[in-house]
Amino acid sequence: MNSPKIQYSTVSVLSAAHLINDIYSNFLPQLLPFLIAVTGFGYAKATFLVSVFTLSSSIVQPLLGYFVDRQGKSWLLYVGTFWMTVFLSLMGLTTNYWVLVLLSALAGLGTATFHPQATALLGEVSGSRKGFMMSTFMAMGNTGFALSPVVFIPLLDRTGLNGTMYLLIPGILVSLFLIRFAKVPQKDKISDENTARASFRDLLGSAWEITKIVIVIVIRSTVYMGLIVLLPNFFSTQSLSNIASGHLVSIMLFAGAAGGLAGGWISDRIGRKGVTVLSLLLSTPAFFGFFYTQGIISTLLLALAGALLMGSFSVTVVAAQEVLPASRGLASGITIGLSMGLAGLAVTPIAWVADVYGLITALRLLFILPVAAGLFGLLLRKNRNLSQASGVAS
Repeated sequence: MNSPKIQYSTVSVLSAAHLINDIYSNFLPQLLPFLIAVTGFGYAKATFLVSVFTLSSSIVQPLLGYFVDRQGKSWLLYVGTFWMTVFLSLMGLTTNYWVLVLLSALAGLGTATFHPQATALLGEVSGSRKGFMMSTFMAMGNTGFALSPVVFIPLLDRTGLNGTMYLLIPGILVSLFLIRFAKVPQKDKISDENTARASFRDLLGSAWEITKIVIVIVIRSTVYMGLIVLLPNFFSTQSLSNIASGHLVSIMLFAGAAGGLAGGWISDRIGRKGVTVLSLLLSTPAFFGFFYTQGIISTLLLALAGALLMGSFSVTVVAAQEVLPASRGLASGITIGLSMGLAGLAVTPIAWVADVYGLITALRLLFILPVAAGLFGLLLRKNRNLSQASGVAS
């Protein structure tokens, strides 16, 4: 049986665009120290800008994904990153708090627009290697996220808040790049009510499986976001400099990108469920190993823990697309958008634990949570005859 052809050029273009898009997605946390220094905003007030961006970039993604599946509007892919950079570039030009809140919300809509169309198109051009190709796409996004401090902190340190205007230039270039090299197949608008009802019935029939995938993602993403917030504070209590702390967090993030790439490749061979469960269960002892060791051993275990934690990142997106094969945009919107938004809200109780019971207790809680996600992952269904369906040998 002939396997669907993989369009490597389109995968490469989408992955490169994802890297640039997600560099911007992590811009606001880099902006906050400079913004606080100029405006005098408190930490809670400033951090709320990040929460607004996260919510606006996540909640609307399922709706946009449904829109993509029904009508396939190519402009959603072409303008998403540009839209985000327009509003982020304006944030250095005002100190009015509510204007900044509005700009954060509008900027979040840009990355929400990019992801459903990009992941839906990627699913169409990945042929028999959907796990590996999606992991490549996701790894590039995670790499961009990890690069953000390296790119933006030196820029803002040199230019001040006015330097945000320079953000607009790459946004324009990404849009032109996608228009030129990423051709989105045009779909006819679906007006057949029977087809719409069938699609809705398919979603309802898969609701429990999608819910299970979302629960796994929310727990995993809560750990990921919680560590990004709390680890720098922990390192500061260990008398590490901000630069050294940033390097250690970046090591975890880069290792996570590599782990996601490996996880996608392995999942094409042994299945999505196996990779998801094993990687999550094994990450907990790696995190505790990092915590109770020192020096290079501790750093290597932190990298290993990051790789294991994020080993199922792309795998769960592909699993959702396989549950809803006719609604890839919706599946991506739920797993990348809605799930990440819920995780962003779940980080707040973790921070409360740190305030009330101490930073060490909160970190230990985060280290244990992957076990809960892995055990719940045992409820996920196995891939149906994966080796034959994908054309990949087991």
